[in-house]
Amino acid sequence: MTPSSPCAEALPPAALDAIRLFNAGEYYEQHDALEALWRAEPRPVRRLYQGILQIGVAYYQIRQGNRRGALKMLMRGLRWLDQLPNACQGVDVARLRADARAVQAALAACPDLALFEAALLKPVHLLDAP
Repeated sequence: MTPSSPCAEALPPAALDAIRLFNAGEYYEQHDALEALWRAEPRPVRRLYQGILQIGVAYYQIRQGNRRGALKMLMRGLRWLDQLPNACQGVDVARLRADARAVQAALAACPDLALFEAALLKPVHLLDAP
């Protein structure tokens, strides 16, 4: 996306609310808010909302004990986030990708979710406005 792209725009208030839910560990609840945004957004920036949503669903699946579902959602979420620049609408996409990949690697190495380190479930970080 170019500098004049939607990634240069401010994060919509509804997305900020959804990220607050994500960061509070309300992974199920963040889904509905982000789903409404990505469905309504016709531009490629919708990938940001899809990516965050699916990473959040993966974290929810981890809490539910569904390792396979979590790995599937991490793969999907990363597929969307990999199409974005390192920062988009004030979201530190590079950090989110790195955090999600760390969770993915830990899950791949940990067949028993009872041994999974929950501290790996990091929040979505926002960059300071210029």
